[in-house]
Amino acid sequence: MDLKSGLPFWLIKNGLSENYERLEQDIETEVLIIGSGITGALVAHFLCENNVKCVIADRRMESTGSTTASTAQLQYEIDEYLYDLIEKVGEEDAVKAYKMCLESITTLEKIVKQLKIDVDFKRVPSLYLASDAKGKKQLEKEFEIRKKHGLPVQYLTEEMLLSEYNIKRKAALYNNESAQVDTYKFCQAILDYHRKNSGLKVYSHTNIVEIKSKKDAITAYTDKEIKIKAKKIVAAPGFESENLLDEKVMQLESTYVLVSQPMHPDELWKEKCLIWETARPYLYIRTTEDNRIMVGGFDEPFQDPKKRDALMDKKNKDILKRFKTFFPESKIEIDFYWCGTFGGTKDGLPYIGEHKKHPNMYFALGYGGNGITFSVIAAEMIKDMYLGKQTEENIFRFDR
Repeated sequence: MDLKSGLPFWLIKNGLSENYERLEQDIETEVLIIGSGITGALVAHFLCENNVKCVIADRRMESTGSTTASTAQLQYEIDEYLYDLIEKVGEEDAVKAYKMCLESITTLEKIVKQLKIDVDFKRVPSLYLASDAKGKKQLEKEFEIRKKHGLPVQYLTEEMLLSEYNIKRKAALYNNESAQVDTYKFCQAILDYHRKNSGLKVYSHTNIVEIKSKKDAITAYTDKEIKIKAKKIVAAPGFESENLLDEKVMQLESTYVLVSQPMHPDELWKEKCLIWETARPYLYIRTTEDNRIMVGGFDEPFQDPKKRDALMDKKNKDILKRFKTFFPESKIEIDFYWCGTFGGTKDGLPYIGEHKKHPNMYFALGYGGNGITFSVIAAEMIKDMYLGKQTEENIFRFDR
């Protein structure tokens, strides 16, 4: 399936990887990671840091799946309000999930510093805007529950929003713990680092079509009848992980994104903070290092790539129209646009860990709008599972 279409800005900006290697013969490794996107790269990072021999296989060119379509707004908020998540999974697990997302942003920052890589990681504040009177009530309720559990949050009134940000909305939640990054560049940097320093092997255009598990080993077979034998397999090819499962655990959505021509700094809003809203589907806005505006949303239930792509022109117009309700004086002009498909879950939380019908495998899937923060959580958890350490897998288990 085509995961995206159009011209993803990150791929145009950074170009394809110069590393290209196909698997040509049978091999053995400790851990086989299926998927070379940001989740697979982070899993490899944590395993390699613990001297675990890893191999990555991807049926595409490395890192060119959904990772190139990510807008990489790093927020601790989950698509589900905390008070709603509490109703679904209980207060302890809901709060823990929020706090794990918060911690994951700091973990990403530490990785960037540790590997000494330039991936446009930047701490920026976040504004969560009330789209209407109903949204204001939701934010008031959300503010109280976050404040109760010590999560970073401030409540901004309509007057404060107008005077500080020149945005006309009923209210907003503000925090200064968010961040943004060039996800594709980040993914490539992690893979390159561990290729050079940890012996990581990454095989492109290597399509896994069958997996057979025995008591103490598991073997993946490619469409070229080549075998990869491992102790464990990590399934991290985005929502395509679901192809390995008997049951349907995700709902597929398509999201639409456009990127402006570079703007003058004076044309941008205060702090260049991340912006999103209470309306569903919501609009999300950020800036890039060269002062472009990246804005997306108007998510649509996925049917097939042709129907998804046919909506792009209409979605671009809808996105611009909504953006102008935030910034009516903006002279934004489109330079790039694309759409991508992602998987969400009924409670907004991913599925991470083992599945009773698939021995010797770990899964990482169902990220929704929190792709990268959940990727960090999944990568650390899978590393701990492999090393026999205790994890918070109960929160993200398949049978929750």
